[in-house]
Amino acid sequence: MGLLQRKVTPDFAGLRKVIRREGTPGRVFFMEFYQDEEIKVAVEQRFSLAVAPSGADGPRRLRREIAIQSFLGYDMIQVTEVLPAFNLAIASEEARTAVSSDPVASGPIQTWQDFEKYPWPQVSKIDTGPLEWLEKNLSENMRCYSSVPVGYYKMLLGFESMCYLIYDQPDLVAAVLTRVREIFVDYCRLLGQFRCVAAMWGADDMGFKTQTFLPPEFLRKNVLPVHRACADAAHAAGKFYFLHSCGNLREIMPDIIHDVKIDAKHSFEDAILPIEEAKRLYGHEVALLGGLDVDFLCRADERGIRQRVRSILDACHSGGGYCLGSGNSVAKYVPLENYLIMLDEGRNYGMS
Repeated sequence: MGLLQRKVTPDFAGLRKVIRREGTPGRVFFMEFYQDEEIKVAVEQRFSLAVAPSGADGPRRLRREIAIQSFLGYDMIQVTEVLPAFNLAIASEEARTAVSSDPVASGPIQTWQDFEKYPWPQVSKIDTGPLEWLEKNLSENMRCYSSVPVGYYKMLLGFESMCYLIYDQPDLVAAVLTRVREIFVDYCRLLGQFRCVAAMWGADDMGFKTQTFLPPEFLRKNVLPVHRACADAAHAAGKFYFLHSCGNLREIMPDIIHDVKIDAKHSFEDAILPIEEAKRLYGHEVALLGGLDVDFLCRADERGIRQRVRSILDACHSGGGYCLGSGNSVAKYVPLENYLIMLDEGRNYGMS
């Protein structure tokens, strides 16, 4: 029996129950933050999923996304066409010299003058055509989600620059976070108007292997309120708010769960917090997404991947609140065969 021979039909109603932790589902549900384009092309070629060119029947990228994700067994697709457009190019002389020319180190906003001149995106000007098309054409058993990249504040300021500005110009940092919050709350409200949208997926890496990037108190005071406001907007519209955040967040997880009130947490790495341990610690309060360590997914053989998937599902599947997937994303360097083995083992789990 070849890979992915057991069919999986999209079932968003079932996925909703999983996220809400409403009992053990009859099959394994899957979730990925995203797959790199190279992976999608490889899937198309391997399984002959070619989609006709653009025409009167709608946007090719969205039709292609629906075809790929439904074939792979996912119940949602990601919509990228409607994201607010932030210009992250380094613009000012201060930005070029504050730390370095590396955009990770420094960003376009280093001074109040930069802040005032920055071309902040306007949600009211977003073309909602892609969502309008999905509203009419996405099947009843599928939904879509959009990333809500709150973590842009780190790129607007530049991470190294921000570490200085937090102490040298805290009012400027606060102003940037306030503007980011306003934009993304408006964005979540816009998304909430569309029935086809099921979730807003907050994106903000807040930690590394041993701790948070910034002091927990700073995050509680300045960053988590941005996510809370976005989650409130999502929930007011009857949508989920997921959080993708890499790193060791143990110190702020109670805040993320009880204050921000996320519906699901994503991004897990075995060296930081294996998904089984996350399930033990947090699975009674929040859904958990992914967890098959990306390094392991890249390096392991078929037997190892199948054993690891079964081990994860044995620990996490019961009671709902868990979707199988990679620990982060399916990057272009992940061997396609290994990715498909993960999905195949999930499809066959618990089946006679």
